[in-house]
Parts: sequence; structure tokens; C-alpha cells
Amino acid sequence: MTLREEADQIIQKSIQAVLPDEAVARALSGRTFLQGKIYMVAVGKAGWQMGKAAAGILGDRLEAGVVVTKYGHVKGEIPRTKCFEAGHPVPDENSYLATRAALELVERTTAQDEVIFLLSGGGSALFEKPLVSGEELADITGQLLACGADIVEMNTIRKRLSAVKGGRFAQACKPARVFSIVLSDILGDPLDMIASGPAYPDSSTCGEALAIAEKYGLQMSGEAWALLGEETPKQLDGVETQVTGSVSDLCRAAAAACEELGYEPVILTDQLACEAREAGRFLSAIARTHQGTKKSLAFLAGGETVVHLTGKGKGGRNQELALSAAEGIDGLAGTAVFSVGSDGTDGPTDAAGGYCDADTKRKLADQGISVYDVLQDNDAYHALEKADGLIITGATGTNVNDVAVLLIRR
Repeated sequence: MTLREEADQIIQKSIQAVLPDEAVARALSGRTFLQGKIYMVAVGKAGWQMGKAAAGILGDRLEAGVVVTKYGHVKGEIPRTKCFEAGHPVPDENSYLATRAALELVERTTAQDEVIFLLSGGGSALFEKPLVSGEELADITGQLLACGADIVEMNTIRKRLSAVKGGRFAQACKPARVFSIVLSDILGDPLDMIASGPAYPDSSTCGEALAIAEKYGLQMSGEAWALLGEETPKQLDGVETQVTGSVSDLCRAAAAACEELGYEPVILTDQLACEAREAGRFLSAIARTHQGTKKSLAFLAGGETVVHLTGKGKGGRNQELALSAAEGIDGLAGTAVFSVGSDGTDGPTDAAGGYCDADTKRKLADQGISVYDVLQDNDAYHALEKADGLIITGATGTNVNDVAVLLIRR
């Protein structure tokens, strides 16, 4: 088996282990529901997979449901449920249309009813009723992405510009009881930040939101600035929340897959949060340090890196991380670095991530392509495409951050 084949096997087994089906089943099985009607709203990149699992368990108890997920992620019909696909990472008109459908669904609830709210990463863009114009919200989101703001900073801003984020969707569900099942895509599982916490009290403050806007020099209307000064719900009654999966589960699954292939795995961190380029270079430095090993080693890092845009190319954080390791592992026999997003999409591309090995830099140089120039233009996708380094999985149905792996085969 080649290193690339081993990488593909590790990715496949890791993602399979963190699919939300069983987690949703565990959360719902044996649960005692109220005597009224049960409604379901599933939001996020894993929304369809979670919604399908929940509908299968609830059966005839399910009155009606709405699923909102990313384009290409709906894989079929779900009984009694309307499925919508919408924009990510920037909300679009379908985001607003789907959110209106969800709000109309919960408007009919009574105190005897229950709303099953299934939440996964990506919900901040997919689930939205903006309090500013859609055009301005898209522009602010684009500014935050371009300046390298992390997910917590982005969500702190977006909560205050929304009628459904920061606990406001749970308020819209009143008087029904809300049971929220969450698939975490944020390090440390802060429930008020995952998809901007539509059904969880908000811990961020107006002061923090204003400081973030000033830090990045955001260009916004007076209306948007005023909204940043309005506080979000700090307490919600009748809401229960359960986390069902996170990046630590992904790292453990990847480590187990490495071990099955004969590697000795080391989980460096499940809290990786830095520039993608720096993470790639760091893994390549570890590779150089351990070239003298007599046993096969695998070093794993889970989390979510960021990309600071310096060019206008095509790519994503996982592709950039992998390509950033190419120079450092150039010529190192039996060595590879790959990084993959568990949801199957990396940035605005059809790739889940990228793979580089000892030959990647040479392959690109033979085609007149400089790794440095490619990274400056944020064009990792096209470079990896030319070096057979794209990882394409398709939509996976889950979303628990990313995992990067360094393999040293002996």
C-alpha cells in the first residue's frame, strides 16, 4: 500500500467513526417526550444526516421538520420534512428562505410541544434572518473571512446582526420545550459559539463585539454598529442541550486508524488554532526531527486553522496546510503530510483537503510552479491538482473540525 493509499484509508475510517447517526440515536433513544407534537429543525453541514437519523427514530411522532444544509449535502427525501440547501460560508437568499420556513414551523407550537433542534457547524451562514440587509451581512462576513478572524470572533459579530443567533431562535420556539443536539465544530465545544448558538444563552458581550469590529477595521453601516451595542439573551428557560461529537473524537478515530496500519500514533493537540501555513511548516519540522526513527510514526493535530488572504487564488485551509509542508518534507523518503476537513469541503472548493509527500515539490517544480508563489496567491487547489494532491471525499454528513496527519513510514 502506498502512503497516499494509507492516507485515504485513515481519512475514510476517521470520518466514518464520527458520523452523527449513532450520536443522534443515543441522544433520542429512550427519551421521554411531552404529550404534544414534535417538530424538528436541523441546521448545518451535517443537517441532512442528523435530520434523517432523527426522523427515522421519531417515526410517526414527528409532526413536521425543516432541514437547512449546504449545497450538495441533501442526499434524498426525509419523511414529513422540507429540505433546503443554502449558501456557505456566506449566507444567500436560500439561507434566508430556509430560516423563514423554520421560524414559521415553530410559530405554531404550544406548551405541550417539543422542538428537536439538531445543530452542526456551518449553521452561522446557513441559518440566518439578518437584522441588516442581506447585502451588508454578506459583505461583513466577507470582510471577517478575508482578514483572518477566527470562528469565535466571527460568531460574536454575527450573533448581534441576526434574529435567530445568540439564543434568539430558542426564544422564537416559546412556549414549546427545546431539545438541542449539537455536533461541535469549535475547539473546546463552547455551545454559545457553535453555529452562533441559536438555542443557547450568549456569553459574549457587546464590548467584545465592538472590540472585534475595531480590531479588524470593519466597514459597516450605522445600523450595524448600533446592533453590536444591543445585548443578546443571557438566560433561556425550557431548553436542554447535549453535545454529541467533537474534534477530539475525530483525532482519536484517526489515531486508531493509523495504529491499524502499523504506525505509532501521537496526538499532538486537538486544539490547533493558528495560521494554516505555520501548522504545515511545523509538521514538516517534526518530520525532519524524526527521520532517524526505526519505527513508523504518525503525528496528528486536530482543530481549525485560519488563512490570511494575500492573493486571489483558489483553496482552503487544509489544502494550504498540506502544501505548506511540501518544502520541508521535500526528498524525505516515506514521509507525507495531509490535512482534511471532516465535512468533506475545504473552503469554496470541491476538495476536502490536501496531501503532500517527498515528491510534491519536485512534481510542481518540473511544471515551473513555485510552492512559495502559490501560497502567496492562496492558490493551493490548482497546485495540488497538478501534483495529484487533492483529497476529494464529497459531502460526508458530519462536521467536527479538521485533522492534519504526518506519516513517517519505516
